[in-house]
Formats: sequence, C-alpha cells, structure tokens
Amino acid sequence: MEVTLLGTGGPAGLPRPGCSCAVCACAVGADARAATAVLVDGTLLLDLTPGAAFAAARAGRSLGGVRQVLLSHPHDGPAVEVPAGLPQPARVPDGRELALLTGHRVRAVAMDAGGTGYAVTGPDGQRLLYLPPGGAPAGLANGSADSYDLLLLDVVGRPDALARLRAVGSAGPTTDVVAVHLDHDVPPGPELSRRLAAAGARAVPDGTTLTVGVYEDVPDVPRRTLVLGGARSGKSVEAERRLESFPDVLYVATGGTRGGDTEWAERVAAHRERRPGSWRTTETCDLVPLLAEDGPPLLVDCLSLWLTDAMDSVGAWDDTEWASGGEKALRERVRELTDAVRASRRTVVAVSNEVGSGIVPATASGRRYRDELGRLNAAFADECEQVVLVVAGQVVVLR
Repeated sequence: MEVTLLGTGGPAGLPRPGCSCAVCACAVGADARAATAVLVDGTLLLDLTPGAAFAAARAGRSLGGVRQVLLSHPHDGPAVEVPAGLPQPARVPDGRELALLTGHRVRAVAMDAGGTGYAVTGPDGQRLLYLPPGGAPAGLANGSADSYDLLLLDVVGRPDALARLRAVGSAGPTTDVVAVHLDHDVPPGPELSRRLAAAGARAVPDGTTLTVGVYEDVPDVPRRTLVLGGARSGKSVEAERRLESFPDVLYVATGGTRGGDTEWAERVAAHRERRPGSWRTTETCDLVPLLAEDGPPLLVDCLSLWLTDAMDSVGAWDDTEWASGGEKALRERVRELTDAVRASRRTVVAVSNEVGSGIVPATASGRRYRDELGRLNAAFADECEQVVLVVAGQVVVLR
C-alpha cells in the first residue's frame, strides 16, 4: 500500500495566510506545508484540500483514479470546490466499515474531540491509521485494539494520542509514526525533526510517498538522555516533552516536599499540573534500585538535587569530614549511579543544572558543590546516547 502525503500542514497550511510569527516566516521551501491530505494507492483520498489536484501532479500522482473521498475534520463538507471527476466527499459514521471495490477496507474511528479517524486496511493486509487535527482515539481498551504499520496523526498537538495507541499495543517498535497537521506551534526544520525523533516519530515534506510496512526510517528513541540547562531555561519542559507521547512514565522527583516552603510548593504544583495524568510520581533520591528494575520510562528531575542529598549524606559541607572520607564516599555514590545508568534497560531522561558558567560562588562549600555538579554531569553524560543543553528555551544538541 502506497500513501502519498499531498500536504502535511495544519488546516490553514504553513505558513498561515497573514501570519507574521517567526515560524511562519521561516516556513519556506521544504518547510512550507499545505493542509494535510492523504492519497492512498491513487484510489482513496482522505481530506480534500485547496490545490489537491496540483499537489498530486507535483508529486507525480493523479486524482483521476480516486473512487472515494472521505473527510476527517469536524466540519462537514470541504471549504473548496470539488475538482471535476472526483466523487463527492463523504464521512463514514463512527464504527462503520466501508469496503471499496479496490480491495481496501476503511473503518471510521471515534475521536475524543470533533472529527473522524480512519483505519485503512489495504488489499495486501497492511494497515494505517489517519487521525484528524487535535484528535485522539476514544474508547481504546488494552487487548482489543488493532495494530498499525503506519500512523498519521497530530503528534505535536496531541502527543497523548500516540501515548494511548502505544498503551494498547496499536503502535509498536516497527510502527512508522509520521506527524501531520503541522502548524506554527512548533519550529520547522532541524528542531522539528529533533523533537519528533525523541518521540519516535518523524516529519516528511509535502509530496512524499510512503510504502506502508517499510519501516527502515523509523527513528530510534534515545534510551538515555541528559537535559542540561540553567535556571528557568526550559530544561524540565524539554525533558517532559520527550516522554509525553509514551504511557506510564514514572516521574522521579528528587527535591522532596520541603514542608513550609510555599514557593517550593508552587513550583512542584506547576510541574504536576503540566504532566500527563497517566504519569506516576515518586519522591526519592534512591535512584539505583529504580534504574535496576524493569519498567516504564523514568524522568529524573533533577540530578542537581540528588547531588545535594548525596553531599548531605557524606558530610561534604564540613572541610574536615570532606577530607577524612567524605570526598571518597561521594565519588563512590556517583560511580554507583553512573554504573546503574549504564546497565539500565529502561528509557531514562534526566535533568540537571549547568552551573559552571556563571559567577564563582563566594563560599568554599558553594565552589565545592559547583565542581561536584560539573563532575556528575560529565560522568552521567558519558553514559547517555543523547545530551542536550537548553538555553532560553532553545535546545542545543551536544551529542
């Protein structure tokens, strides 16, 4: 089954007409995207968009063989004139299945928001799922869901849709996940590719033809990632974004509750509010046992506070205790942690502060903490497939 993406952008396209934002200004060449429309084997068109016939011609395809046009968006009927020769667009009621003379079967999938999703099975048995913008499948149950070779969905706007599909087995390691309905809420170009790759997805230019079931291009999600950054740089948001398309994430908070500290309580509440409801949280600095266990991905936020706890436990703030065994004990704690990261079979995303580029601390204990955090970051980074630095909300890939 061949799928040609006549467009991969949001409903208004990218750049949006009349929009002067930075993303729209940069959306030129391969980063310019028409509204998403999908041509399946030249016979089935999912969503009719302005200029669909010209887009097909540019991709070396024709709409002359289209026998069925289906709409996915919440509104009924296209906002464009139906080209001559195309059948009138229709919408399949949720749960109903449509059998085409070409051997394709199409089942309408109910959404948790407006619109209709379509599960398409080709004559050769390959399966794809196409979802409308801003939508996620409703009523999925573990063990009862279908598995798909190709997913076309709004990965940026609704990462939880991908998480739901993964949770029930509809998306597996060999499923090709392609982001569509791309709008100006995510940077184009390399940053978009990097962000999607971290979720196990990818974007392709308009006009790309995909062969369903050929998954050599499926990106490998980094198993261990270190996210560095300064205060309020956006490092925690970046770490959370990397796992928001995966179900059952265990969020490891190393800062504790700090009873009576209202400012800290507000920080914790803000973090919890933006995390998906399916994630679990544990408050601990005992990371080695968690890394040794099998289980869902771990998000550790953050190593800086883990180090504070470790330095407390070895008496690192007292010069005498530090010289008489505290330094050696801390080195052992760090070695145990990095060994556990190396051996861990779990997906791990860890956050840490990058503090060595600012003012030199005025106290000996402050300088000691700065130095030890630098050593910890370097040792942890050595065990990670990917290391990134977040500066002013922008991600710089170091490895």
